[in-house]
Amino acid sequence: MADNRALKEDFYDEDDPFLDASDVERMMLGEAAFDDLPEEADVDTGHRFGASAVELDDDDPFLVDDETDAHSAPMGDEAVDNPLFAELQSELETAPMGESLYGEIDSDVPDQPVPRITIGAFCERSETGALVSVASEDRRLSKAHVDVQMGGLPAAIERYHDETTPNLLIIETGMRGRGLFDQLEELAGVCDPDTKVVIVGATNDIVLYRELIKRGVSEYLVPPMTPLHLIRTISELFLDPDQPFAGKTVAFIGSKGGVGSSTIAHNCAWALTENLAQDAVLMDMDLSWGTAGLDFNQDPTQTLGDALSEPERLDDALLDRLLVRCTDRLSLFSAPATLDRDWEFAPQDYENVLEKVRRQAPFVALDLPHVWLPWVKQTLLSSDEVVLTVTPDLASLRNAKNLFDLVTGARPNDEPPKVVVNMAGMAKRPEIPLKDFADALGTPPVLVLPFEPQLFGKAANNGQMIHELDPKSKAADGFGHLASLVTGRTPPPPRKKSFLSNLFGG
Repeated sequence: MADNRALKEDFYDEDDPFLDASDVERMMLGEAAFDDLPEEADVDTGHRFGASAVELDDDDPFLVDDETDAHSAPMGDEAVDNPLFAELQSELETAPMGESLYGEIDSDVPDQPVPRITIGAFCERSETGALVSVASEDRRLSKAHVDVQMGGLPAAIERYHDETTPNLLIIETGMRGRGLFDQLEELAGVCDPDTKVVIVGATNDIVLYRELIKRGVSEYLVPPMTPLHLIRTISELFLDPDQPFAGKTVAFIGSKGGVGSSTIAHNCAWALTENLAQDAVLMDMDLSWGTAGLDFNQDPTQTLGDALSEPERLDDALLDRLLVRCTDRLSLFSAPATLDRDWEFAPQDYENVLEKVRRQAPFVALDLPHVWLPWVKQTLLSSDEVVLTVTPDLASLRNAKNLFDLVTGARPNDEPPKVVVNMAGMAKRPEIPLKDFADALGTPPVLVLPFEPQLFGKAANNGQMIHELDPKSKAADGFGHLASLVTGRTPPPPRKKSFLSNLFGG
């Protein structure tokens, strides 16, 4: 308290008619000396986190009218000198459970579950860690993977130097001023662009709040909090009714039948979830001949065909029953794979089902059949990423060229399809050189998989993925590389073994 008062005496003189609020802010952040402040200087925010979910507006409880003295309220405990901060603090101290600055939250917490996202919480106080743990057990977060650790901001920086960041980071810190922003700058440098960040601070601080939002932090929370308060915050970030959460779709299609597009899709989806620790749904959309159930050794009684038959009945509860968990992070929407009926559905039916599946996970892998129907074309062109699998022969090149031109022409503002050459180097088979493929399509392939019938055949017969069977194979590395390309995320570097672990075979 005394230190904050000294800070106020140094930087803030209520009788000084020439002191501007923005000048006070910059001095508190240690970004300018009192005597050499320019009239209009932008604060250098350095690295930014993902797009902030909170906009600065006149209705925000942390902001006040520019003409009031509250705009230049000093940091920390001195904020109580301001009538607005005193009122807010009083509300916080007297609010019953289930209420906060934001009003009653019991009735405002959405009933819809948060999607299958990953959440990393780094707390400084055991009480906050317990609160996050209690919140993670709520039904609304039942699909999310929540990891709670102590250590605050330094622990998060240390961990994510070696790992990919989750979809949401919750960081508790009691720091303020330059030290805090230096550490946030370091954290932003190791964060993936789409990671959202929520800061749990110690006090209501207008200067700190405004600067955090400038740097792309999604929300700033202050105690006291309840589990429902935290759940509501997370829900608002991922269940905005004006911008509903939608996972990224990756469509896999082959240039002709038998090129191995389904194998590429299944192994890439597995690598996406296991190597990059991202939740995903794999949709086998080849209703008559789909092999995803076989490849993952699953035999579900209800399939995608049931959802398409009555798409209007498909809600989150029914969808949970239709999806089959292959791993902790990968869910399968299997195809019926039967010939006892004709699977004829309108493109709108596929679109409606896909729209609901996209609310389930950050990534949705679409295993498309090699047929050319209106729904296939619509699904392909509306996907966020397209992976085109080819083999090095003339028919595949011709069809790939047609598909490539169609997709790039219809999606001028999107990346072109990512081309995967499969079964390259087959003995005694004449092949078109990869350079000719690249010249014809205007882009080189992102992945070339050698012809390895023993490895791929054994994996298919065992109901395993390539990485499970031979994690050191070139194919396993290739699928990990492809997963990184379609997600925009990089896998963590391999951890170096210590001398003792090498000595004892760890």
